[in-house]
Amino acid sequence: MLRQVNMDTLRQNFWKEEYLREKMLRCEWHRKYGSVVKAKQKAKAAARLPLKLPTVSPKAPPPPPPASQAVPSKTTSPLPETPFQSEMYPVPPTTRALLYEGISHDHQGRYHYLNTRKLDLPETRYLFPITTNFTYGWQLGPPVKQELVSCKMCRIESFFRKNGAFALLDPRDLAL
Repeated sequence: MLRQVNMDTLRQNFWKEEYLREKMLRCEWHRKYGSVVKAKQKAKAAARLPLKLPTVSPKAPPPPPPASQAVPSKTTSPLPETPFQSEMYPVPPTTRALLYEGISHDHQGRYHYLNTRKLDLPETRYLFPITTNFTYGWQLGPPVKQELVSCKMCRIESFFRKNGAFALLDPRDLAL
């Protein structure tokens, strides 16, 4: 990267302000989402540790419970509950079912699933903004229609200066 020779005070102040603004954005993100990311990293590190099983000593089997109970017990699922380690919320079953209906060539199946998933807001799909580009559209809500204001003071007739490129600035050329 080349060093810029024509650094004046204005440009130095600009870069200083940009640096401080970016630093504040990073600190703000870390304050909001740092604990979630750190918990996720700890869960991944714990998953990498070898599993130590307790030693089992031979014991007599426990006596079976009496058969006089008429209330059936709740059946447990065969899959154990795993901790939530994803950046995304789980997909609703109705949306997931779209994957298995038809083929993508006929605008069904995966094609229909992805188009339906695309319509969801990022806040409903992700736990937190993953990239900095997410922050631009995060929790904006519904779009608001804005009226165009016709202000002659704000409108510039042309992009170019009326007095030429090297002439002094004319107050009529500036939009204030």
